[in-house]
Amino acid sequence: MAWDFETDPEFQKKLDWIEDFMREEVEPLSHLGLAVHGPLGREKFIKPLQQKVKDEGLWACHLGPELGGQGFGQLKLGLMNEKLGRNGLAPTIFGCQAPDTGNAEIIAHYGTDKQKEQYLWPLLNGEIRSAFSMSEPTGGSDPLTFKTRAVLDGNEWVINGEKWYSTNARYAKVLVVYAITDPDAKDPYRRTSIFLVPTDTPGVRIIRNVAVGGGGEIGGGNEGYMEYKDVRVPYDALLGERGAAFVIAQVRLGGGRVHHAMRTVGSCKHALDLMCQRAASRNTRDGKLADLQLVQADIADSWIALESFRLLVLRTAWLIDKHKDYNLVRKDIAAIKVLMPKVYNDIATKAAHLHGALGVSNEMPFMHMVTSSLVMGIADGPTEVHKVTLAKQVMKDYTPDNDLFPKYHIPRLREEAQEKYADELADLKKGYDALRGARETEKA
Repeated sequence: MAWDFETDPEFQKKLDWIEDFMREEVEPLSHLGLAVHGPLGREKFIKPLQQKVKDEGLWACHLGPELGGQGFGQLKLGLMNEKLGRNGLAPTIFGCQAPDTGNAEIIAHYGTDKQKEQYLWPLLNGEIRSAFSMSEPTGGSDPLTFKTRAVLDGNEWVINGEKWYSTNARYAKVLVVYAITDPDAKDPYRRTSIFLVPTDTPGVRIIRNVAVGGGGEIGGGNEGYMEYKDVRVPYDALLGERGAAFVIAQVRLGGGRVHHAMRTVGSCKHALDLMCQRAASRNTRDGKLADLQLVQADIADSWIALESFRLLVLRTAWLIDKHKDYNLVRKDIAAIKVLMPKVYNDIATKAAHLHGALGVSNEMPFMHMVTSSLVMGIADGPTEVHKVTLAKQVMKDYTPDNDLFPKYHIPRLREEAQEKYADELADLKKGYDALRGARETEKA
């Protein structure tokens, strides 16, 4: 029986390196604003750090060695991502940023040699960005409500429709586009296909860029509201089989949900650290905040929630490593997806509140954290959908009982127990009768 909560010493050295690297070199960059994100800024700040990560053997660790990664497995990724989750720049520096990681994964699994040469290797090397263009304004992420169509015209596909929240479309070189190709297919989940569409293809247009959260100018965000108008792509722009979009999506989204949860563990820990630092440092007329019982209760509740969430995430990662099949871990993945936004929101809200007016200002990270927690309840499927998935998976272990009273009805259980132990009960009765007779004899 293997049961261990310790990290392998050699891998712990890697984690210690990540910890120092994050604190000394990654986190300071996040305070330089737009200077880091432009083409020149990426050359000056991001690429040198990416090279250090590669030199350390920690680049794109979610991928196998054949794709330039380490093939660490989900459990090690979970321990790594806890540290990366503290800062939004870290995934890019470590070659595991969304949505590029998921897009690269499905191109690696389903792409042709030509598609891999054109898109996969540049993505893995951090040379280009990509966007996942699936959700639509009319039905969100529900694939059965999609309206975007791709019609075959000779040896070309003609795509028409709109897509919503195509993250990083404004920076992308290629769009992973979902479109209906077989509207009359008997199986509704075989009606949609995936296409790899270069962003400079005629007819591709960003209607506007949408920002997450309040504030800022309209049109200044990174979530592309996309229009595809008579977009023509060659037949071999199809990724995987025709009608296989839903199957491919599950490969992509299963891993994505787990990695979101892993990084959120790190974000929650960061919020808790700031909460505790504030409690230890801030004085009131009655002493430090840390001495107040209500503050202590918030800290205790936050710690328990974080550790419970973390253990569930790591257990899910372990199960994925064990089974090598996301479908066999659907219940657990759904569970961490449901728990993630709640734990994150609760801890971030408490941390913000403990900082008072400063906590709700743009001079602290908490309002961004609260917004991010709401995003986690929507991204890769809303919480309600995952609760349904979880419940259905749990219910597979139970069968109906159609008796008038359930089989766990206590009178029924008592009757069954009495029948099962009838001989033993008869012996007990004889024994007690004998004792009673002996006492009566003594009295006489």
